[in-house]
Amino acid sequence: MSNAATRANEYGSITNVLEQYMNAARSGNGETMKKVFHDKASIFGYVGDDVFADPIQQFFAWNEDNGPAEDLKGLIVDIDLVDTVATARLELDNWTGLDFTDLFTLMKFDGEWKIMNKVFHLHPGRLNGAEAA
Repeated sequence: MSNAATRANEYGSITNVLEQYMNAARSGNGETMKKVFHDKASIFGYVGDDVFADPIQQFFAWNEDNGPAEDLKGLIVDIDLVDTVATARLELDNWTGLDFTDLFTLMKFDGEWKIMNKVFHLHPGRLNGAEAA
């Protein structure tokens, strides 16, 4: 397989992980969400003035408690790949009324891409993709 074909395949695999992430958000299922993250992954971001900084298991619990985000709209804005590591940016609108920008680092383990770290920005004053008055 050519280098270009290999890179295209890797981008496709990373895109698949990100799509699984968005589908897990839509379902509200923490067990489904776990499949795309490494066991030692972490999460960071601000919720108001408070920093949310925890092992990723806290996020799985939040996903379960928050419930399905059936109207979630997601866009993969960027993927940057260097061999066995990658970064990705997602824009997510209407995660049960909240809008986020998610930044991920990913790493390939035994042929499988896993999210290692999630850093998010919760957009204040935006509800369902529209600016609040």
